[in-house]
Amino acid sequence: MSREVNEIISHPATPRPEVRTPPVSTPPSQLHSPALRSPLPRSTPRTPRFMRTPLASPIRHAIVTMKGHLEELGHLTKLDPKDSWLPITESRNGNSYYAAFHTLSSGIGFQALVLPVAFTFLGWTWATICLTVTFVWQLYTLWLLVQMHEAVPGTRYSRYLHLAMSVFGPKMGKILTLFPILYLSAGICSAINIVGGSSMKLFFQIVCGSNCTSQPLTSIEWYLVFICLATVLAQLPNLNSIAGVSLIGGTTAVVYCTLIWVLSVSKGQVAGVSYDLVPAKSDLDRVLDILNALGIIAFAFRGHNLVLEIQSTMPSSLKHPSRVPMWKGVKVAYVIVALCLFPMAIGGFWAYGNKIPSSNGLLAALYAFHMNDIPRPVLGLTILLVIVNCLASFQIYAMPIFDTMEGAYVDKYNKPCPKWLRSGFRILFGGVGFLLAVAFPFLSSLGALIGAIALPLTLAYPSFMWISITKPKRYGASWYMNWFLGILGMGLSVVLTIGAVWSLIKQGVDLHFFKAAS
Repeated sequence: MSREVNEIISHPATPRPEVRTPPVSTPPSQLHSPALRSPLPRSTPRTPRFMRTPLASPIRHAIVTMKGHLEELGHLTKLDPKDSWLPITESRNGNSYYAAFHTLSSGIGFQALVLPVAFTFLGWTWATICLTVTFVWQLYTLWLLVQMHEAVPGTRYSRYLHLAMSVFGPKMGKILTLFPILYLSAGICSAINIVGGSSMKLFFQIVCGSNCTSQPLTSIEWYLVFICLATVLAQLPNLNSIAGVSLIGGTTAVVYCTLIWVLSVSKGQVAGVSYDLVPAKSDLDRVLDILNALGIIAFAFRGHNLVLEIQSTMPSSLKHPSRVPMWKGVKVAYVIVALCLFPMAIGGFWAYGNKIPSSNGLLAALYAFHMNDIPRPVLGLTILLVIVNCLASFQIYAMPIFDTMEGAYVDKYNKPCPKWLRSGFRILFGGVGFLLAVAFPFLSSLGALIGAIALPLTLAYPSFMWISITKPKRYGASWYMNWFLGILGMGLSVVLTIGAVWSLIKQGVDLHFFKAAS
């Protein structure tokens, strides 16, 4: 090697100017050597002597390359290989648009139709306050879940159940969350079957007209038609593959919500409308009515059991964490949700007052009071949009059930679920949903009970999880606020569940099992 290079090697470790051109004495054959192609770094006293030599350039290059690679991988996240075999995490190429589609589809649907019913028990002021507070509260806990998806370095909580088991322990986590998650998903899918089948029957009556001579199907037969369509659509393999379905579902929900409240308000108040609270026979009945109203509002904001699942479909690294696009999608979705739910609740109650039907809410009111005032094509389009939205919402809420069923097979046999078995699981779930719809035709009116049982998933557990994982400063503002919200959420869930069950017991004679309307 040249004399100048030797001088550099033997020189004490002092800063030197950056060399931009090869030494003159370097042989032409070494001008393109990897060791001399890049300028020598400025040495510091802390740098090992060997690393300050030209011979160390390949090593430095390898270290820099490896460092960049590790940064791209993030926290060296340990992904379970089995996740690539399950519907929720099978594909991880999602983005903020997909997140917005899924969040919108799961955040708005038929539950918005019954929000005016809550106003009949609470009145204008208290219903509006409760609706606003619940919306802000659930948006905050949703933010907590998005942040906790990768709050622990090296771990992605791809499912709500996994996060709960990590915080509360494997056994207690399952006890606290598994039943509400499965109950919420299965209960909503069964209620969607009832609403979708009833809407199909209504759509047929509108299209066929009053002089129709065709023999109409019964309600149970319409339930079967709906569940067959939903099961065929459920053959899409994973959560990312139904992004287009969620887009259609969210869009149809926004359109029919807007159509319903605009048509209702434009037609004015119905004759004899009253905004007085629904009369109660006793103080106990009044309390039960208030609790049911709060349960209906809570049911309108279900969907937190899908947040981590939606976020798990996104790629993530240290430089580009998934929480950034996820939160962007959530913000867009919930702005749209607010623009739909609040006009539906306030405008619907203004138009119908306490005459709003408790079952199917605004949709039933629109058909009952304005059947002859609204052109049939417009009314038919509105109901058709409800049907399409129900088909799309069924997919997003059924996906955790599909994931659980296939997860049991994967854990037992340690191999991917065959396509024929995957299809069989989904057909089986469709059949169970149909049986529940037939056995409990009043299920769509149990929004208060479903909302009460699922309320901890939305308003309580995320606060407890945040305290356990992020460990905010003890007795600080975040610590106090999350403890308060968590305890308040659990208390509300217990009280609302008791109220909903007691109300059902009192109305038991009106619940017709296996007797769907003909």
